[in-house]
Parts: sequence; C-alpha cells; structure tokens
Amino acid sequence: MKQPGRDDIRHYLSGSPKPLTKRELTDAFGIKGDHDRNAFNQTLKAMEKAGELVRQAGTYSLPGALPGVDVLEVTHVTVDGDVFAKPVKWEADKKSPPPRVEIMPGKKGHPALEKGDRVLARLTRIDDQNYRAETIRRLDTPKGRVVGTVVKREGRFFLRPVDKRAKFDFDLPQGDLNGAQESDFAVAEIQPSRGPYNKKVRILDVIGRRADPKIISRITIHEAGLREHFPHDAVAETKNMIVPPSEGREDLRSLPLVTIDGADARDFDDAVWAEKTDDGFHLIVAIADVAYYVRPGSALDEEARARGNSTYFPDCVLPMLPEKLSNDLCSLRPNENRACMAFHLWIDNEGILKRHRLVRGLMKSAARLTYEQAQAARDGMPDSVTRPLTDNVIGPLYEAFGVLQKARDGRGALELDMPERKVLINEKGEMTGVRAKERLDSHRLIEEFMITANVAAALSLSGRKAPCPYRVHDIPDNAKMDSVREFVAAFGLSLPKGQVTKPGQMNHVLKKAAEMPFGHLISEVILRAQMQARYSPDNIGHFGLALTHYAHFTSPIRRYADLLLHRILIKTFGLSAGGAEEYETHAIAETCDHISNTERLSAQAERNAVDRFAAAYLQDHIGAEFAGRIRGLTAAGLFVELDETGADGFIPMRLLPYDEGGYIHDELHHVLIGMDSGRKFRLGAAVTVTLKQADGVTGGMIFELSGKSREGADIPGISFNDATFNRGQRRQSRHRGRRHKKDRDSRDSRRKRNKRRR
Repeated sequence: MKQPGRDDIRHYLSGSPKPLTKRELTDAFGIKGDHDRNAFNQTLKAMEKAGELVRQAGTYSLPGALPGVDVLEVTHVTVDGDVFAKPVKWEADKKSPPPRVEIMPGKKGHPALEKGDRVLARLTRIDDQNYRAETIRRLDTPKGRVVGTVVKREGRFFLRPVDKRAKFDFDLPQGDLNGAQESDFAVAEIQPSRGPYNKKVRILDVIGRRADPKIISRITIHEAGLREHFPHDAVAETKNMIVPPSEGREDLRSLPLVTIDGADARDFDDAVWAEKTDDGFHLIVAIADVAYYVRPGSALDEEARARGNSTYFPDCVLPMLPEKLSNDLCSLRPNENRACMAFHLWIDNEGILKRHRLVRGLMKSAARLTYEQAQAARDGMPDSVTRPLTDNVIGPLYEAFGVLQKARDGRGALELDMPERKVLINEKGEMTGVRAKERLDSHRLIEEFMITANVAAALSLSGRKAPCPYRVHDIPDNAKMDSVREFVAAFGLSLPKGQVTKPGQMNHVLKKAAEMPFGHLISEVILRAQMQARYSPDNIGHFGLALTHYAHFTSPIRRYADLLLHRILIKTFGLSAGGAEEYETHAIAETCDHISNTERLSAQAERNAVDRFAAAYLQDHIGAEFAGRIRGLTAAGLFVELDETGADGFIPMRLLPYDEGGYIHDELHHVLIGMDSGRKFRLGAAVTVTLKQADGVTGGMIFELSGKSREGADIPGISFNDATFNRGQRRQSRHRGRRHKKDRDSRDSRRKRNKRRR
C-alpha cells in the first residue's frame, strides 16, 4: 500500500475523537511489513519534531488537541446540573481559550463536583473546541492538590506535606519546580499515578517562606482548598455600588439603634434597639441588606456561595464578600446611612415572642459599642460614648434581655458554656500568648436578640409554607445517650430512660455535676453525645436551643445561609428587588448540603491554624512542663489540651508508662486501662506533660507524661475486673503488650548496636 503523507495523517487525526496509538494508525492505513513500518515511523518522528504532531503517553494527536486522559478542573456547574471543565495544563496561546469540556454523568450521575474540583478524566473529541469527558476518579486530596515545603536531598527535590498525618514526601522533578526554591512553601498538583507509592507533584504556586508574617494562615488556607483571592469580575461588580435611597424602605434613622461587637471587629452586620411597652417589649433587630447588593447569578453571588462563609484565623479573616461590602456598604457603621432588613419583634413579660413584622429599611447606627463598653455602662461605669445612651438605649436592652433569658431558662435550652480562648498575635504575625474570652451579659444579650430574630425568620417562612434553609440540630443518638446514662450513673446521677431526653434534663445533670470534682468530665461526655448542627430544608427543630423553628438570619455578610434566607423572605413578602430566583429554591437541599460542608471545612481550617500558631509559639519550650487535660483517648495514645494555651498535642502509646499486658481503650467509660498494672487514664483527667516535639509547620506536638501524671486517676464505677473486659479483649491486649515489649526490646538493641558502631 502507498505510504500515507503528512496531510493524510493530519486529516485522519483531525477526524478522530481521541488520540491514537502507533498501532491504531498503522492498522488504519494498512501498514504491513518491516520496511513500510520503518518508513511510517520515520514520518511520525519527523512530524513530531516539526511540531505537526504531539506524542503523549504513547498516543498521537494534533497540536492543541487534548490527550485521551487528562486532569480537568471544573469551571462551571449550570442550574440544570451540567458540569463543564478546562484542562489544567492548557498551554495553547493565551489569546486562544481552552477547549470546552463537558463532563458527562456516569451510571450513578455526577460525583458531587463543584467549581474548582479536579478530576482525572477520559476525553472524547467532538470538534476543535469541544470535548466530552468521563470521570475516572476525583483526585485524592482537596482540589487534587497538596501544600508542602520544598526540600532537597542528595541532589533531588521533594515536597514535604504540611499535613501532620502525611506518611511520605512527594517526588518533585526539577522541571516541575515552576520557580520554587528549597525551603519555599508551595501548592502542588498531584500527578496521575499507577500506584500508591512514588507519587509525583508539580508546583502550581509558591505561597511564601518561613519568615513571611502571614505564612501560617496562608498554609492553612491553601491546605484546606479555601479561596484566598476574589475573582476580578466579582470585585468589579462592587465598584459603582452605593447605599440605596430611602424610597420603598421603612425609615429607621430616627431610632437609636446600636451595634455591640468585639473590640477587634471590622464588620458590624447587626444593630439592636428596645423599648418597654404595656405588656412587654418592642425590639428591633436590623441586619445589613446584603441581598440588595449581591444578586442571584452574579459573579459576587457565585463566589459567595462557593465560599459558603467567612473563615477566621488568629491573624486575619478570609471573608465571604469583598471588602467594599464586608467592611463598608454592608457594615452598619455609626452615623452613616445603611440599607437593612429588620424585624420588629414584640415579646411579653415572660420573653415569649407574640408577633413580628419584617421590613426593608434604611438605618443610621447611633453608636458602635464593644461588649466591654456596654457591660461597663450597665454596671454603672459609662464612658463618654455610652453615658448619653445608658438610660434610654442600654437600659431597655438589658431589661429586654432579662425577660428573654427567662424564656430561655423556661424552655430548657442546653447550657454547655464551653470556655473560649483568643490567640494573641503581634505585628510580626507571631503568637505571643492566649487570653481567655470573658463571657459577659452583653454577649448573652446580643445572642438572645439574634436568636429571637432567627426564630421570627423561620416562623415567617414556615407560616407561608415557603422553602427555608433551617438551622437544625437533631436529638442525640439513642446509643450515645444510653452510653451517657450508664456513665453518669457511676457518679450517682441519672437521666430518664425509655423516652427522648430533653435539653432541660441534661441541664439538671450538668448543674449537679458542676458541684463535683469530675464535673468537667461529665460536661465533656454530654457534649460529645450531641449531634452536629447543620442546614436543611426539612425542619426537625433545634434540640440544643429547645426551639421548634430556627434559621440563620442575622449574619449575611459572613454566612451564605443568611443571604439565601434574606432572598427568600424578600420574594415571599414582596419586598422589592433582590429576591430568590426559582432555581435557588428548587436547589435549596443541595445548597444546604454545600454550606454545611463549607462550615465544617472552615471550622477545621481554623483549628489547624490555631494548632500551628501554638506549636510555633512553643517550639522554643522543648523540655518544659505544662498543665493540661486529656481531651481524647484512642488505642494509639492520648490527646492532651494544655490549660494555658488551649494547644493540642499527642502522647503516643510508646511514651506511656510501660504495661506488660498493654493498654485497652474502654469506650463506654472513656478510659484507657493498663491490663497488668490497672493504671487508668480517663477523659478529662488533669495531667502534667513534658513537651518533646513541636512543629509550627504541621501544628503537631508530642508530649510525655511527667511527675505524678504517670499514674492515672481512678473514677467511680470502673475497676480492673469490670465486666466490660471479656476474656477475648484481655487476651488480645496481652498479645499487644508482648508485641509492644518485643518491639521496644528490638529498638533498644538497634540503638545499642548503632551506638557501638559510632
């Protein structure tokens, strides 16, 4: 057969839906015999050298065409659920946009893909600018990326992950450094691999060096896959935004509404006011009208939904909205006109909400107060700002709070008042210490006003049978509550059996436990039995607050749930522009799942950042002793929280006092017990630990028990011969103990041999 020319090969590849192997090309052109095959191979090599063909992974395609298998990044998910993506390694001329790739659903539909997610996919070419893709798998880390430090060993580069759970470093070919240098922190992309080992990465972005003042937060942001910068089109939408006129709005500017926030707050999204009435109080809770500025389907809305919420680090905030909104137009700054959504709330003298009315208003805050300022004024120590407000503004607020607190006590809301800490950061971005957050009545006042407004919002939509992103908190799991009942019974306390436990009953136990030496332990066990609050279109009530209807209305600057709720209220009550679109209400279940996930992601990132700041702060204190409490028990060891800083660290099993029979974890009683010694380490026990290791990059810290803490303390109802330990458990534990001793002896022998050799 006549040898195909270059035009023939190009024409054939242009019509192929996928790249072709050499075997597929020779079969297509009927190439047979060694002589013809060699000639054909020479043609392919010449075309490849001239840039007429691209050879990748054993296949041939035309320049600009995508390979048969590639890493894609999701760029858009339509209202109908269609998913579009772009190739991550698109290297065509920047003036030419990447091809349009639609990811087709599999037999079970799409995996839960969102904008920014990355997948390994098999591609089929439709034409020059359009491809179809089938997902092979989602990449195995957030966004298919890993954050780490560039290290160099024996002339080769590696990426050492900042995740303290990471088991290995990644290979980093020198050609994939992308400008990174040794000791840089960088975001890398995991490359497709046939096996679990020797994984390679490619640097995408250098995020800083160890000396950078914001490096800890930047590491944590990229590790969690959070969005550090706003897209240009989202920021551009804020450029010409201004406060709306008063037409069509209720004018609230004559009322002395005030904001009460933390001293370091920059966004003031809620303002309050109260007056006494004949049968109770009239309250107003005014919230920034974010829905006026952030419209459905806009670039701002798309970015806010993707973020889901603001994320708070010790040294900075990653906001849900750009600064023009979060710190300006949507911040209720004093003496400036601001658009708001406001609830008029009427409560009786028992603190019961009797009626409510929603308005879209224009307000002007009379003062920006801190919690400490408001409390000092209430306690008879006003300053120049609060003195003129004490009688007519602050006084009625506290009186109204008193009756709202009475209602809270009456319905039996769960009172798990866990202590909070604030990490102190200096101008260099370094942690200098920790301060306990004081819990004042001013904090509780704002909390009760916000809860009342949130209840009114949920009741408003429920009454109209409109969709609503409820904030729900399910009742504790029966199995967990059975465990709690058995546990507190050891202390002479009881919870009713055979019925749904109510928050008030738990409060009764907590109140009695507070008078006992082990009260903190009982509080910890009850806390761990609680379900996690979440967003849902199905209203199952809020167990912890003992409320039948509850939704988040009061923080639309920092929570997308509140913004969505505002839009639905605007649409339902005909409050002009900015209401929810039909597609938003149809997709409310998916949105609730998404924002519940972003909330958990942010909470984990915030904890990781605090761990890193604390570990960096303590790196210079190796060998020092600290007081703490056991906050977790596993078969691998103990988790300890330090009293002063709140920092978390781990005591591995190998650093616990040796026990011939090994240790067994009794989950029912929350205790780790030495099988031969009978030594016990219980959840909540006070311990003294010595710091052995601290790594500010990973946030990991290793402790060892010191002094009297080497002997665990007993608690009622638990003994070595307790019936919870059956023979099989004892036998398994002793086997682990013997193996543990054998491993330790082996390690000791190796150390001695190595020492002799040195």
